Amino acid sequence: MPEASMESRIALEMVRITEAAAIDSARYMGRGDNVAADHAATEAMRRTMDELEMRGTIVIGEGERDEAPMLFIGEQVGQRLADQPEIDIAVDPLEGTNLVSRGQANAITVLAASERGGLLHAPDTYLEKLCVGPVVAGHVDLTATPAENVERIASALRRRPNDITIVILDRPRHAALIEEVRAAGARIKLITDGDLSAAISCAVSGTGVHAVMGIGGAPEGVITAAALRCLGGEMQARFRFRNEEERARAARMGHTDETRILHTSDLAPGEHLVFSATGVTDGDLLHGVRFFGGGARTHSLVMGYQTKQVRFVDTVHMFDRERPPAVRL
Repeated sequence: MPEASMESRIALEMVRITEAAAIDSARYMGRGDNVAADHAATEAMRRTMDELEMRGTIVIGEGERDEAPMLFIGEQVGQRLADQPEIDIAVDPLEGTNLVSRGQANAITVLAASERGGLLHAPDTYLEKLCVGPVVAGHVDLTATPAENVERIASALRRRPNDITIVILDRPRHAALIEEVRAAGARIKLITDGDLSAAISCAVSGTGVHAVMGIGGAPEGVITAAALRCLGGEMQARFRFRNEEERARAARMGHTDETRILHTSDLAPGEHLVFSATGVTDGDLLHGVRFFGGGARTHSLVMGYQTKQVRFVDTVHMFDRERPPAVRL
């Protein structure tokens, strides 16, 4: 099978996984139980993976073997027959567990897949990140000041600094960053959770998001890099360890240089990358799950690096065939 065709086949399988996780976790929207929402998404992902024709290995998941009952790092998934493709998978079963529990926007289920070795094995620590879309790619520098990068982003987009929007996680650690970006004249969108979703938005025209800055999870950063490679965007990052235990764990995984700038292709070097995300709650990029009598409707984004295709997939799931849905276009 040609490589692009194989990538297309895997992409359609991956969207089944994120759809299943979104549907099950969406049932917990606004119920105040983020643990149950995350558990539902994780179980749905794991169950669906084993139905698929692949030999998958979880390289970024819910934790190490002794910390997570499923989707742990190193777990084998899929039917695992000899003639099936061997792939690495990075998952975030539910990005925005708190968003779902509070019924807030921009919660998604998400995964990235590649050929073996195509996704960086990132420790569960933090990365300092700078994410931009295709037009700005190549114009920013993580080692520059936030003010300098605001100017570079504005210049690449042919706008004034007060016409661009930077997304930053609303955390105490970002107090100085927020003040610098404000002083540079840029607009800021503070978010409580979900920097992965925001980073994808900055690479999609019309979302009103132009960059993501700040410190967030390293595992999510790898998935973000896979998405940005497919979209032609750029991510720069460097490790920000919180303690010596994280530093030692990273060293065991081969990450010893804390000054090294990791680029998009360092984080997601695969040549056959697939990315899939499904909305759980309504957001800037994707609609959330909508339930109706006898079924549900999902909205997903799925893309491949080699195929150069970005698809928005609108799916009606019929749980009860005796009660056909009234589908609106």
